[in-house]
Amino acid sequence: MFTGDMLLADIVSTSNAVAATRSRKAKVAALAECLGAATRNELPVVTAYLSGSLLQRRTGLGWRSLTALPPPAAEASLTVSEVHEAFERMSRLSGSGSQVARAAEADALFGAATTAEQVWLRAVVTGEVRQGALDSLVQEALAVAAGVPLPAVRRAAMLAGSTVVVAGLAFDGEEALADVGLVVGRPVLPMLASSAGSVEEAMAKLGEPVVVDTKLDGIRIQAHKSGSEVRIATRTLEDITARLPEVAEIVASFPADTLVLDGEAMTVGPDGRPRPFQETASRTATRSAADAVVSPYFFDILHVDGRDLIDVALDQRLAELDRIVPERHRSPRLVTVDTEAAEQFATDVLSAGHEGVVVKGVGLPWEAGRRGSGWIKVKPVHTLDLVVIGIEWGSGRRKGWLSNIHLGARGPDGFVMIGKTFKGMTDQMLAWQTERFTELALTDPHSDWAVQVRPEQVVEIAFDGVQRSTRYPGGVALRFARVVRYRDDKTAAEADTIETVQRFLD
Repeated sequence: MFTGDMLLADIVSTSNAVAATRSRKAKVAALAECLGAATRNELPVVTAYLSGSLLQRRTGLGWRSLTALPPPAAEASLTVSEVHEAFERMSRLSGSGSQVARAAEADALFGAATTAEQVWLRAVVTGEVRQGALDSLVQEALAVAAGVPLPAVRRAAMLAGSTVVVAGLAFDGEEALADVGLVVGRPVLPMLASSAGSVEEAMAKLGEPVVVDTKLDGIRIQAHKSGSEVRIATRTLEDITARLPEVAEIVASFPADTLVLDGEAMTVGPDGRPRPFQETASRTATRSAADAVVSPYFFDILHVDGRDLIDVALDQRLAELDRIVPERHRSPRLVTVDTEAAEQFATDVLSAGHEGVVVKGVGLPWEAGRRGSGWIKVKPVHTLDLVVIGIEWGSGRRKGWLSNIHLGARGPDGFVMIGKTFKGMTDQMLAWQTERFTELALTDPHSDWAVQVRPEQVVEIAFDGVQRSTRYPGGVALRFARVVRYRDDKTAAEADTIETVQRFLD
């Protein structure tokens, strides 16, 4: 438990000010002023709240429990610490009587909030704070408030896996941030890839010898080994070690005392070809003895036996990877300057049933959390990772199922709708999404034909092109959009932006 004097009203007014301007400079200034006013104890909560999120992963509250609120308070009195402690108590409730106890906690919290605070609290609970303050902006604001270089904040946050974790360190100075390093056992944010339409285009962007890596259709994993202990984490830093004991056993056998590896976990059939992504995804969601075996395939190494390698060039990291990891557990790759050879490799990869390739610059370091130009993915079909922001009840064969999904791309102030689709959905998928989006509903799913949902579920969408359109707020629409798969391994913050979508305009 901690105490602090900052009022929730200060967070709400800052959030409203940030939402009211499109100026990045003005947003950063408002956020920095609020961060600078927080005490050291308050900083983690204030940082999270200014990002539009709670520190608690689950509170048990949803749209149903917040439809009828108590009368608002006349004056602002709630402190940030009181709000945090209230949500913390709710998150710990379980078992018999927990619903009643949670309702009482929520009633007390919202009853102590003013009208403006109630609106903000409801929005933060349901993931609907629309203020245009993404994590990158909060990092900029931390740098301004603490008077430290922005790159120092970014690097520390990436290695710690969270901006919240390093918020206090920013005020201790640049040296304190520099002390944040890669810690074996603590997952770091993954390095991300940008996109290109062809291998030739990707190689032209890098302009040097390249590594052409196989893009496996599995689950991104990060494996940490310390002695006999192994931890397996997803790209969202969730610990799934217990669900993949065979992967942990393989990593434990590698000849290193401490080790951090970047790779994919994938289910492979008896013929050696990859099984559908959904089979791997189901294994990382739950663990049962009847499930198929998942194998790891690593394509990068970040640490070995006390040496951090993230600042080392890729070709040197790969030499270490080859020394430590057997070939059968490495992602197939080609190092070349020859475009024709690279394109043939990509063709062979597709013939083997994989997604495509990732082209990487051999001399570049590993950049946690960055979607830069050092890694460029090339896939034969255009796809986007979008967020479901609404869904409609189906008709005809799809009657009784939530079917037609509304697709949103990340914009500066929330998610921008760019289309709808029900194409590509199997009966199994329709049944799953009916249950899933009923849980995420912000409006009553039993009385409304079109249901608004919390923007949390990422879906991979294939499409034939993008055209200009006045029908949707984004000014563009996808042509022949169809569902490839739902991506539980990605968060909404990792979805593609409206700017990315607009680059595909004909």
